[in-house]
Amino acid sequence: MFKRLSITAAIFAAAAAPAFAHLNPAEHGSIMAGISHPLTGPDHIMAMVAVGLWASQQGGKALYAVPAAFVGTMAIGFLLALAGVHLPFVEPAILASVMGLGLLVATAVRLPAVGASAVVALFALFHGYAHGTEMAGAAALEFGLGFVIATAFLHAVGVGLGVALNQLGPKVTRLLGVATAVGGAALMLG
Repeated sequence: MFKRLSITAAIFAAAAAPAFAHLNPAEHGSIMAGISHPLTGPDHIMAMVAVGLWASQQGGKALYAVPAAFVGTMAIGFLLALAGVHLPFVEPAILASVMGLGLLVATAVRLPAVGASAVVALFALFHGYAHGTEMAGAAALEFGLGFVIATAFLHAVGVGLGVALNQLGPKVTRLLGVATAVGGAALMLG
């Protein structure tokens, strides 16, 4: 099943249009801009909440390890961009992450905490890199801290929502995964 999901995500990534949540660099520059940025783009909201939902489906150590892996690797991607390291296919990877994370939640794929953390870390690298390419100058680290805080908040929302919904049964959480995957596809085609 994971192979089919990977192939599907790759096909959608190849057809992806740029994500439009990323703002003009002149609009960045403060911790508040960093906090507000992930809360203004549907690609960010869907992906970050899906990370939390998937972590809640995994349970155990993954409940904390999966969101932490995303946030930590996202920060590394941000720093790589600030350092001028080139990373290809950033926007398609971000859009593929929305679809991929939605599909992981929809199909309730179970992986060990280390494996699930590695999957989200790959996606996170591109999310962080995109933020870093938009920033320059002294305010970049303030902005970075802000988007790390907002991302952790969205993960917590996803975990809390997932834990609550999982008590009602797995179907509602899985339907949110389907909605996320469909939303990701809409962003790709839009």
